[in-house]
Amino acid sequence: MMNQAIDATLFKIEMAVTNPIKNNSLKTLLGEFGYDEESLNHGLALLEDAKSKHLKQKKEYGEQYDATDKMTQKMAETNKILMKDVKISRILLQKERGAWEALDIKGRRKKTYYGWIEQSTVFYKNAIADEKILSQLAKGGITKEKLEQRLAMVEEVASLLAIQLKEKGEAQEATQIRDKSFEVLMDWYSDFIQIARVALEDNPQMLEIMGIVQPSE
Repeated sequence: MMNQAIDATLFKIEMAVTNPIKNNSLKTLLGEFGYDEESLNHGLALLEDAKSKHLKQKKEYGEQYDATDKMTQKMAETNKILMKDVKISRILLQKERGAWEALDIKGRRKKTYYGWIEQSTVFYKNAIADEKILSQLAKGGITKEKLEQRLAMVEEVASLLAIQLKEKGEAQEATQIRDKSFEVLMDWYSDFIQIARVALEDNPQMLEIMGIVQPSE
């Protein structure tokens, strides 16, 4: 169920549960069918638990989205620089088959997060470690210092990805916890609302106080 639908359902349940607690006549009528104040307070406790876990789920997904945005933004920024370095390397090392292999600059670039990080790390680490490659790249303005700075950018992307995956896991866990709480609440509410319809079938105005609209016959 989407969050907006859950918001609406929680609001509906809150009206159905809290209004009888505040209305003595309604509470008395429902009490005759097993839903006294204690039972209503139990339902209210289930409702508050579900609301709390729903808010927690929203918070966790907000943190996941923030982490994803930071990671993808840094990756895009780094990739723009990386691709210039790769293009220059292909030009300056066009006759160096071994260098192409070492830097992994053949063919299309990897697009997945893990693939991009692995391939980019190989490029910068192997370039830094090879004096011959360094000498050639320096002709295009790609110095060892620049390579080290860009390697640090790739490593930052990797760190941000780790954070994003952590937040994603926490968001998924929060969803599972929320859904279990919501399921318990809905089981209670389903019985409650069915019995309320029977208990108050001769008092449609009472049903309206609970936010229940009787279907027209």
